[in-house]
Amino acid sequence: MRTTTVRLTGGEATVAYDRTGSGPAVVLVHGTAAGREQWGPLTERLADRRTVLALDYSGSGDTVDHGGPLTVADLAAEVRAVADDAGVDRFDLVGHSLGAVIAAHVAATEPERVRSLLMHAGWVRTDARMDAEFRYWLDLLATGGARLFAGMLPLLAFGPGYWERVTAEENAALVAALAEAIAPGAARQIEVDRGVDLTPLLPRITAPTLILASAHDRLIPAEQQRRLLAGISDARYAEIDAGHGAPGETPEAFHAKVIGFLDARNELAAAAERG
Repeated sequence: MRTTTVRLTGGEATVAYDRTGSGPAVVLVHGTAAGREQWGPLTERLADRRTVLALDYSGSGDTVDHGGPLTVADLAAEVRAVADDAGVDRFDLVGHSLGAVIAAHVAATEPERVRSLLMHAGWVRTDARMDAEFRYWLDLLATGGARLFAGMLPLLAFGPGYWERVTAEENAALVAALAEAIAPGAARQIEVDRGVDLTPLLPRITAPTLILASAHDRLIPAEQQRRLLAGISDARYAEIDAGHGAPGETPEAFHAKVIGFLDARNELAAAAERG
């Protein structure tokens, strides 16, 4: 584990991250209530040809900060600080859910540094229905803590394929494991979810972008994916047969999508260098 310090709107943060492998750099940005451990299996598959940077942003894992309110801009600043500390000038970005939003913010505000962008289950602007969902999450955390919140996650995040193959006992075991893994600052991150608005930033994203949607996403409406696709100049669309939590529900299929995109971008870059 490595750390770096960055100034946020509410004070300083000491951001924890892992650097693994060698080659062109890719930064992995986790979703709400998770941490950099979310990317362990993907990192293993990329490390033979990629420098992989995976961070805990504020509220997660080993990162320590001021403890106050956060913004998407704050969390994007943490991503940039990690790249700076690792000595990485240009990098690819992969983000899941809130991590996709954070990655898009970085791509929009420092376009010269971002080679490509993959957004899984991201969104443009939190609407009234999504805000109601996030408020419900906060209520669950406030009344039942991580255990009650974790019990909701498979219902929200996983598609029909999960429920067809899992037993009640297996799901209960997963919920118990999730309750232990919920980030201590999950409520602070959910408040960031509530304030998302990328509308003015999308036209500033110039990196080749993959909008990766989940076919059974119960949290992010399909219209949000269409708006991302329309708002980013060099974007294409792909879909995975899973729910919002595809990295945990169907990791092999999810990893194949990410690796396929990154490898294709590498091949194009190498071809361009050869002339």
